[in-house]
Amino acid sequence: MLVTIPDLLTKEELAYIRQVLEGTPWVDGRSTAGEQAAQVKKNLQVPPDSAEGRELANIVLRALGRNPVYSSAALPLHVLPPMFNRYDEGMTFGAHVDGSIRVIPGTGQRIRTDVSTTIFLTPPEDYDGGELVVHDTYGKHEVKLPAGHAVVYPATSLHSVNPVTRGSRWGSFFWAQSMLRDDWQRHMLYDLDQSIMRIRSILADDDPAVTGLTAHYHNMIRHWAEM
Repeated sequence: MLVTIPDLLTKEELAYIRQVLEGTPWVDGRSTAGEQAAQVKKNLQVPPDSAEGRELANIVLRALGRNPVYSSAALPLHVLPPMFNRYDEGMTFGAHVDGSIRVIPGTGQRIRTDVSTTIFLTPPEDYDGGELVVHDTYGKHEVKLPAGHAVVYPATSLHSVNPVTRGSRWGSFFWAQSMLRDDWQRHMLYDLDQSIMRIRSILADDDPAVTGLTAHYHNMIRHWAEM
């Protein structure tokens, strides 16, 4: 399941993040990649343990916390602190699958990476190329969104970033362990949740159709969730 989230970041948050990143030192992105991914990765990143990286990560986490679409799509149990990367002209990231287990910095806690998220921080007209390409059984999906928008997709997906041929593409990326490890289960619950929202706009919350579907939604989570 691939879900786009418009305006995850406010204009003020986006402007502040861009301002901080303008004066932040960047390092080779291969420093956080696994052995195989490092062979196809060519980009820059903000050191995740830097003061700037931690501050900006908290801004993104607050934005996630208030966004119902992200909660519905990811059903997050744990979210890794967001990181920040950039692709200048000629930079790219070849096809790869993200590592299945990562450690929450400073805690030693390991989490399973079920859901990947990319937030675009650069207006699409400011650069050429740089599309996120998600590969699944239905083919390749190229994603290039307005600044402040996000895309959520299964971490199990093979994915890549097309070479940037003009300008610079900045973004935030991170992973979450979902309460439901299975993408198809998350997909069904996301579709059901969206249907409930549409029905609630037509019927009263105490209508039997609304309460019945809501009960099914929560009982499915209760049956499938891993806590």
